[in-house]
Amino acid sequence: MSDALRSRLVENLRLVHERMEAACHRGNRSIADVTLVAVSKYAEMEWVQELVQLGVTDLGEARPQQLMARAAQLPSHVRWHLIGHLQRNKAEGVLASNGLIHSVDSVRLFDHIAKLGAALPRPPRLLLEVNISGEASKDGFIADDLLAAWSHLSSSPSVEIAGLMTMAPLNDDSESARPVFRALRELRDRLRFECDGRLALNELSMGMSGDFEVGIEEGATLIRVGSSLFEGLS
Repeated sequence: MSDALRSRLVENLRLVHERMEAACHRGNRSIADVTLVAVSKYAEMEWVQELVQLGVTDLGEARPQQLMARAAQLPSHVRWHLIGHLQRNKAEGVLASNGLIHSVDSVRLFDHIAKLGAALPRPPRLLLEVNISGEASKDGFIADDLLAAWSHLSSSPSVEIAGLMTMAPLNDDSESARPVFRALRELRDRLRFECDGRLALNELSMGMSGDFEVGIEEGATLIRVGSSLFEGLS
């Protein structure tokens, strides 16, 4: 990687951290409670390797095949996040990475992962993807459907439901994401109540390059950032 590209990556990372710190300050939160997941799906491998050298060890991939391939090439301390749609026939390979699946979007997929998880030494960690905005183009549980299925989902012993994930509608105004993110947090709180607090559901994955500050202000613990990190490198 050239010195010029490395300098650009370092500067991009600094600016992202600056934005995170400012959002945490506004939300009266500690930056230690927010994890930056670098979305590397369009990034060249040398950029990703340099980012890991810079201390970013949570990497997100949208495609299961790319996650599995890159997990084999990068150090074992990297923590992997599958943020894209997962087909059931790819689930076993993704589980082998011991990462966090953000995109469990149906009871059928959940049950398949639970079946696979029963044979693993420790339960797979996952997030339930919720289509808060109700857009037809987005995957995920509708909130009412998730509530209806919650008794079944929350009683599975072979998976760890770590929390929820959502995507806000694409919009130049980041404030438009606030009601979506707030609704996800409120849904999480209701699900906690519905299972009598048996599940902490600590993780909220919400916010991307254009709106992650709003996500942090509304309680995100995981933000999925790609373009802001790799801007200007191609």
